[in-house]
Formats: sequence, structure tokens, C-alpha cells
Amino acid sequence: MYAEDKLIRAEEAAQLVTSGSRIFFTGNCATPQAFNKALIARHAELHDVEVVQLLDFGPPYITPDFAQHIRMNCLFIGPNMRKPVNEGLADFTPIFLSEIPGLFRTGRLPIDIAVIQVSPPDDHGYCSYGIEVSITKAAAESARLVIAEINPNMPRSLGDSFIHMSRIDHWIAVDYALPEVAPPPTSPVQDQIAEHIIPLIPDAATLQTGIGGIPDAVLRHLTGHKNLGIHTELCSDGVMEMIERGVITNAKKSIHPGKVVAGFAIGTHDLFEYMHDNPIFEMHPTEYVNDPFVISQNRNMISINSALEVDITGQVCADSIGPRFYSGVGGQLDFVRGASRAKGGLSIIALPSTAKDDTSSRISMQLPLGAGVTTTRNDVHVIATEYGIADLYGKSIQQRVMALTNIAHPNFREPLLAYAREQKYLPKVYTFA
Repeated sequence: MYAEDKLIRAEEAAQLVTSGSRIFFTGNCATPQAFNKALIARHAELHDVEVVQLLDFGPPYITPDFAQHIRMNCLFIGPNMRKPVNEGLADFTPIFLSEIPGLFRTGRLPIDIAVIQVSPPDDHGYCSYGIEVSITKAAAESARLVIAEINPNMPRSLGDSFIHMSRIDHWIAVDYALPEVAPPPTSPVQDQIAEHIIPLIPDAATLQTGIGGIPDAVLRHLTGHKNLGIHTELCSDGVMEMIERGVITNAKKSIHPGKVVAGFAIGTHDLFEYMHDNPIFEMHPTEYVNDPFVISQNRNMISINSALEVDITGQVCADSIGPRFYSGVGGQLDFVRGASRAKGGLSIIALPSTAKDDTSSRISMQLPLGAGVTTTRNDVHVIATEYGIADLYGKSIQQRVMALTNIAHPNFREPLLAYAREQKYLPKVYTFA
């Protein structure tokens, strides 16, 4: 079912980009590498070109010269884009993951060329978006021109995850291994945090686990649970491992019973191979997966996300270190709000109590000047560190200060209390019980 008349080389595809164009690249572990290299090679011929993309796991390549011709617009900042963004060589657009497809479909962020990576077509001519459906489907359906790298290493994921060859204007034949992101070994602190979270998760709960070591640690500690389900933006190796152990069955899910629902996958080749044609996985666009109304239909919906810092009133910063951008809002607040509205639902924000070798408290007096509030104190339910759980929902400022100080590192508890008394958050006579 290949359309041989649409086959072109990556260098020819890159020639289709004209000055003033806005291009979309599939992100995460599905970035179209051949086209990307060809475009970089001719960047000096272009001007006012914008590339819109989510997280990219490729090597750093943004230079001052490149940025004069092609400008990256990150909808989520990955490691290779942090320095360019904070040096003014690339842009960052803060946006909820659930709302990005609407930018494309409404024309608020119109796409001239969508460059995607897909699986080979099946007998009916349908290619799968594979491990990255989330915002790619909306971009491809909204773009004026669609260029696809067809890669036999891209798994054929099931769900709302297909594009027909007739919708692809040009395709490039490639055969390279998808980038791997192996889950690192969990640290003792991450394991301690996970041990505090595990009792909050009932059997038959549906989980969302965000990116990072703590959500991975939680998955690894769920071996005693039964009939868990998954509804998450990100699918990782930990999900695969718990399916194999029989912990994740999805049997008790309220919606999509029997299915892992996800928007994209980040992990190893083992995960990608496991997902290929596997009917337990249902991949969907992010406007569905991350819709708080959809999320809230899962009974006992538990969302678990990470943070960089939390102040003593419960404001959560997960996307910046002071004024320096670090990542993005992603889907954290989508799932915080969806889980909080689910019957039996709960949202959990988890973080180590300290940073910089225990010299800085992540439970802070106040967020630094310029820091972003990813999840407001009005939305927060539970904060977890290695020292325990702070349940903040419906609690007064005084109660929040006491709960959060109790899970801060012991070295920083008295300074936090002193600040709280200074701000009149606590009575002057308050001390630990």
C-alpha cells in the first residue's frame, strides 16, 4: 500500500521548506531524524522559519547562527533545549498539554508543514503514529502539507492512532532505531517517597504517572496491588513490567476497561516492541487523554506527578527554577483537576525534601522571584516527600504550614516555622508537638 509516487529523499523533503514557514516535528522518542538533519544542513538558506515541537531527546544543535534562520518554539522543554531557551536562542510557549491540539485546529498556531514519523502502512494503507500520538495527530490533520518518515522500527500502536497514506503528501524511507530513554535506578529517597504513596493507592485504582524517577519508583513498589488500571499521558517501561507481573489488568476501569490508555510512550526498545500490535494498549490524542472531564470518569483515579519546589502554602512549581525555564506545564494540572473530580480520586505531587546535596529545601518559604506556579494551592491535594504525606485539601494556611513543615527536611523546619510566624501564618508561640 505504499504510494511510490510520493517517495522522496530527506534532502528533497527539506527543500519543500520555504522562508516564513511554520513546521511541526513529532517529538519525544519519535522525532523525524532524517528530515531534521537535512533541514539543519540547509538552515543558512532560510529565514523566519519556526519549528514547533514537544520534548526532543536528540543532541543539542541550536547555535546563534542556526537561531538566526530557524527558530525553535518548544511546547515543552527537554534537556537539549534548556540552554537555548534560557539564552534567548529558542522560544517557549507555556500551554496545557490538553490544549495544544486546539492551537493547531483553530489556526491560532497554524501549521504549514507537519513532519511526522509513522509505522509502515498495513494492507489497508493505514500507518500508525506509534509511540507518539498525543499532539501529532492534530498537527498532521491541520497542516497544509504532511511529510512522513516511514520507519519499520516504529511500532504499530492501536487506538485512535492512524493516518492513511492518502493523507500523506510525501514520505521518506528510513530505517533507524528509535531513541531509548531507560528508567534510571531508583534512589533511596525516591523509594522512601514511593513507600509513603503506596498506601494511598487502593486496589482497582486507575493511575496516571508523570515523568521522572518518583513515578517510576511508585510503579516498582506496586507489586502487592491487584487490578490496577492506567490512564496516562506517558507510558513507560514500568507500566509494561506491572502488566507482566499481573498487577495492571485494567479490568476494573470505568472507561476503556481492559485497556491501557496513553498519549505517548517514552522508554526502551523492549517497551516499543511490547506495544507493537498489542491490544492492551490504546493510544489516543492528548485532547482526549488529558481532558479533565474524561479523566474524571475513571473511578479511584490517582494522579502522581513530580515537582521542583513547593512553598509552605502549597503552591507547586514544576516548570522553572526561578525565572529560568526548565520543562513545561505538560499534563500535570490536567490530571490534578481530572483526578480531583473523579469518584474516589486523588492527586499527589511528590518531590525530595532537599536539593543541592541537602543544602537547599524544596519545601520553601516562598517560590523564588520569577518561578512559575504550575499547580495552584487551590488545586493541590497531597504533597509527598521522603518524610511523609501532607494532605492539604480543604486545609487552612496554618494547617498547610504545619503539614508541609512536618515533611520538610529536619534541618529546615525551624527556619520555615520562623518565616511562617513572621508572615503571621502561625501564632508566635507555635512549636512542634
